[in-house]
Amino acid sequence: MNDVYINRISKFLPNDPISNDEMEQVLGQINGKPSKARRIVLRNNGIKQRYYAINKEGEFTHSNAKLTQEAVSKLFDKSFTENDMELLCCGTSTPDQLLPSHAAMVHGLLANRNLEINSASGICCAGMSSLKFGYLSIKAGNSNNAVCTGSERVSTRILADRFKEEAESLISLEKLPIIAFKKEFLRWMLSDGAGAMLLENKKSGTGISFKIDWIEAYSFANELETCMYSGAEKLEDGSIKSWTEYSSKQWLEDSIFSIKQDVKLLEEHVINKGVESMEMVFKKHSKDHSDIDYFLPHISSNYFAQKLKDRIKEKGLKIPESSWFTNLSNVGNVGSASIYLMLEELMTSGRLKKGDKIMLSVPESGRFSYSYAHLTVC
Repeated sequence: MNDVYINRISKFLPNDPISNDEMEQVLGQINGKPSKARRIVLRNNGIKQRYYAINKEGEFTHSNAKLTQEAVSKLFDKSFTENDMELLCCGTSTPDQLLPSHAAMVHGLLANRNLEINSASGICCAGMSSLKFGYLSIKAGNSNNAVCTGSERVSTRILADRFKEEAESLISLEKLPIIAFKKEFLRWMLSDGAGAMLLENKKSGTGISFKIDWIEAYSFANELETCMYSGAEKLEDGSIKSWTEYSSKQWLEDSIFSIKQDVKLLEEHVINKGVESMEMVFKKHSKDHSDIDYFLPHISSNYFAQKLKDRIKEKGLKIPESSWFTNLSNVGNVGSASIYLMLEELMTSGRLKKGDKIMLSVPESGRFSYSYAHLTVC
């Protein structure tokens, strides 16, 4: 089995950063009124700026595929060109269309050569699933290199006009024209961007590389009901009713395609199951949890940061608090791309030295999945 190395990481964040006070100028106001939830959500999530694939004139500037292609293209130079790439793995929770797959659309924009592609779906773990496919392909000798990506273009799904029909319907029913918090909450949490990694079966001849020691993933869908969803509605019994079972009129009136989250379920399980899966991965690999130089947790909100630290301590996991590294406040929650953006920033920070141990931790609230990777700087 081959060793696998992350030799390059790139990122693409569209347009100028958007501050908290500028968000509603870009996304719009539902029913023409300022959001009452916005300040509460922003105060808790700790995000100071984020990026949208929409300019301040309201024009769409990049598709998800274009964001991804821009990030991938930054990996290429004379020593590794677009025609040297053997495998393209793309993960996202917000593809531009139902069909064809996201990776196919990215490959189309790259317009390089015939190669193998793989698309990973899901939510935040989609980027890690993409990374694992590339890792396993190289490890098994199926390919010599792989480009893996995580990307999101969520801004077009949280624009105010996406909720217009629902707001008007509520008014006609003489109800307060306020969109349910399960939808409103995520408008102030999510943003756009893409990250890409070049994996190879040999260490880079120059600069820092990360040897991938292992990647693991766990799902608790066998135990827990759906928490985060889109293109569906959650029924009283906890089951999910697909958009294909609603009329086109209902798609608009109930904002069926909006991204929703059961915040009560999130609060109850996301930390507990995260630490439970963390215990499982440390046990599986007989890993000393105190032997981590950099711990990169993808957290959707700073609200969960201290809760995660406290729960880790309660369970006796000795991950050094000094090892934590995040960039949530500066780039926002970019879903499946977030872990790529964090690792890219750490790689270029000048802080790393050979032998450093890095732990990546990515939770996904869709139906509670968790992914982990252990890397060694070399």
